[in-house]
Amino acid sequence: MAEETKAAAPAHTSSSNTKWAIGFITVVLAIYAINKFYLPTAPVQVKTFFNSWFSLTSMGEIMIYILMALGLNIVVGYAGLLDLGYVAFWALGGYVAGWLMSGHFDQWTVNFFGNPPAGLPNGIHLNFLLVLVLGGVFTAIWGVIIGAPTLRLKSDYLALVTLGFGEIIPQVMVNGEDIGGFNLTNGTKGINPVDNIKLFGYEFGPFALADKFLIYAALAGLMIILSLRLRDGRLGRAWLAIREDELAASMMGVPLMRTKLASYAVGATAGGVGGVAFATLIGGVYAERFNFQVSIIILSMVVLGGMGNVWGVLVGATLLAWVNNTGLVQFGNIINSATGKNIDFPSFNFLIFGVLLILMMLFRREGFLPEARVRLIMHEEEFSEVAVVTDDIEVEGVHHHEHN
Repeated sequence: MAEETKAAAPAHTSSSNTKWAIGFITVVLAIYAINKFYLPTAPVQVKTFFNSWFSLTSMGEIMIYILMALGLNIVVGYAGLLDLGYVAFWALGGYVAGWLMSGHFDQWTVNFFGNPPAGLPNGIHLNFLLVLVLGGVFTAIWGVIIGAPTLRLKSDYLALVTLGFGEIIPQVMVNGEDIGGFNLTNGTKGINPVDNIKLFGYEFGPFALADKFLIYAALAGLMIILSLRLRDGRLGRAWLAIREDELAASMMGVPLMRTKLASYAVGATAGGVGGVAFATLIGGVYAERFNFQVSIIILSMVVLGGMGNVWGVLVGATLLAWVNNTGLVQFGNIINSATGKNIDFPSFNFLIFGVLLILMMLFRREGFLPEARVRLIMHEEEFSEVAVVTDDIEVEGVHHHEHN
């Protein structure tokens, strides 16, 4: 019986993953097909509706947020290491794109299968796929550098150190216009334009949003696959062991330092790739975009979706990114039209997020789609009370039977 149960559990998990994967692919292909083939000839009212509620720019940004939220889920949800400075990796990845896909360093002329603007060959122009790899490697190295000093820290202390790193790196970007006479980041002016993506001879220009959306969705899909494979592999089990009980994990032979650094490196890689993708989406890199609020938003996606659950994080990232970018604006317009007011609803986004977090912590601490282990831990007291009541009933039944 025990062997049958063990065999059935993975099959059930695999079936659930397959259903979610099919759903994700279906939604992505539907969005692509609608925007690529239907909307160009659709009635004006239909175009206006889709462009207002489900614009391709916001859909592409949602895919990038899914990618980064899954990266943070590796650190927070799998390994149990609280990280409040994840925006640092997003910034580093974005600036890798700015350095290697633009004319920013115009003192050099480098073109390796890149796509420099016509008549502007100066600068470094590398192929988008190569920049993705370099951005991921660069941020992975920084993930190890940032993670190494925090290995002995836990809880609040770990949060404070990661928060410090998350504040330092964006400030370096803001003030990096003159570092010993060298312009590293172009300061608050940012680096723009970033080269258009060019793959296999096809250029994804500013009007090829549907095709660019597919690229970002593919990156998110690869991160989903990586997260699922890591969770079920040896490294994933080591992360979960550390999350549940670090001392017990070390006693069982789990190398704490190497395992923790691996979580930081993988999470940072996702953040760096997300930064490169975001730079190509908006066509530039701007220091003011990389603030502490981004770290909180991505962490909220993980917590509200369900820490440790890949599909829960996907749902949380999709909902919060859409509400933050589009939903508040559109619902605000409806309410203002109905009431005759002129309330700036997007300015209340963090008030709404705060209320949502409070309600979730009060009534559903484990998130929308929690991982099984997290759900058991969150409701441990409830299960304990049920077990005690059950034991009492069984004892009373035995006594009653003996008495009779």
